[in-house]
Amino acid sequence: MTYFAFLKGINITGHRIIKMAELKAMFEAMGFKNVRTFIQSGNVVFESPANPGALKKKIEAGLKKSFGYDVKVIIRSKAEMEKIVKDYPFSKIKGHEECKITVGYLESEPAKALIKELEVFNTDNEIFVIKGNNLYHLIRGNFSDSVFFKKNIVEKTLKIICTARNWNTTNKILAI
Repeated sequence: MTYFAFLKGINITGHRIIKMAELKAMFEAMGFKNVRTFIQSGNVVFESPANPGALKKKIEAGLKKSFGYDVKVIIRSKAEMEKIVKDYPFSKIKGHEECKITVGYLESEPAKALIKELEVFNTDNEIFVIKGNNLYHLIRGNFSDSVFFKKNIVEKTLKIICTARNWNTTNKILAI
């Protein structure tokens, strides 16, 4: 089965540096097949017969052993990635094509009460929509103006791990 691994918090502002060639080699050494990486933010596509929970544990342990970092990993199957793209929630919002769109890959599905707490932050210029264990984020303007990025509001409110990729990355990684 084809899986996508999203590593949280690597290669950001010179911290926790992992070269993609080394990351690919680590995945291959762990027995994963058809390993591909995409850009420097820690996106890996690979094949494995294992289940997502076992993969997450194995990859996190491999990262710690190989690079010395505790790195959180979010796993999605190809079918889940296809559903993320299909479920895009902003198509009816006027001007959505000009907005910045991000997908937040959540470690688990958040509690409904916590989702309601996050929705309090929705404005005309910034919208959060959660579908299952994925968060869609739209912002008009710059990411630097976003409460999502400035205050890490998603993890604080939902009380779960989240790693984000922009909409273009989400679509491109699905195509590789």
